[in-house]
Amino acid sequence: MSDWRPSASVAQLQQRAQLLGVARAFFAERSVFEVQTPVLAEHTVTEPDVQSIEVPGFGYLQTSPEYQIKRLLAAGAPSCYQLGPAFRFGEQGRLHNPEFTMLEWYRLDFDHLQLMHEVAELVDRLLGAKPYQHVSHIDLVGPAAGRPRDELDLAFAEACERLSPGRFFITDYPADQAALARLNADGATAARFELVVDGVELANGYWELMDPAEHRERFARDNDSRRQRDLPEVASDNAFLEALEAGLPNCAGVAVGFDRLVMLALGADGLDQVLTFRGQ
Repeated sequence: MSDWRPSASVAQLQQRAQLLGVARAFFAERSVFEVQTPVLAEHTVTEPDVQSIEVPGFGYLQTSPEYQIKRLLAAGAPSCYQLGPAFRFGEQGRLHNPEFTMLEWYRLDFDHLQLMHEVAELVDRLLGAKPYQHVSHIDLVGPAAGRPRDELDLAFAEACERLSPGRFFITDYPADQAALARLNADGATAARFELVVDGVELANGYWELMDPAEHRERFARDNDSRRQRDLPEVASDNAFLEALEAGLPNCAGVAVGFDRLVMLALGADGLDQVLTFRGQ
């Protein structure tokens, strides 16, 4: 017999609702407007470390609103954010659920350093003000050259767990982990950051790559990696690439796991205590 009751208590869900209101007020104060993009679309991301949920005949449940929001920015939208559901296959555990709430926003004419400052302001608003430390990726896990990606990912996850208590921005990722961030002037590191709060990976942000040709090259490398890992290849999103050709404005963007943020705010042990109904 299944348990029909909510995962979280009604009191916890009321606190969650208050935090949603605080987050929306934060962006309203800054004239960053809220958008709603499709959670079901024809295409999905090529990134090998992110597995999408396919809906046969319809496409994919979106792993984030990134491609859709960037299409809006290319069409002339100002700084904007989305606060809503995202989906990833195979993610289940204390800090993971196949369906989760993502807060993602993009700021025109920001770089990643300015965006880190705004991320800290939001986190302080929701969790209370505390100091932040900055640590480079190489200082966290050591040199990346010659090390298998799986080994690096495990070392990073273990290192993040040790960053507790405290708030840490991880910066200067190796160029081959740039994802869709532009590279720094040194050509060896990416204009990318992650925020770890009390050992929990909370946010991932970029100074966004604008070059369409470089996007195509990175998508091709992603699919090379997918083949090597025996993962299905993913077709490039032509609408997204055409938007880049039309011109993505200079911007920085970040995605925040909102459920994890609520978990930290409530002092909860896991996502069970902040979700209405846990995915089966």
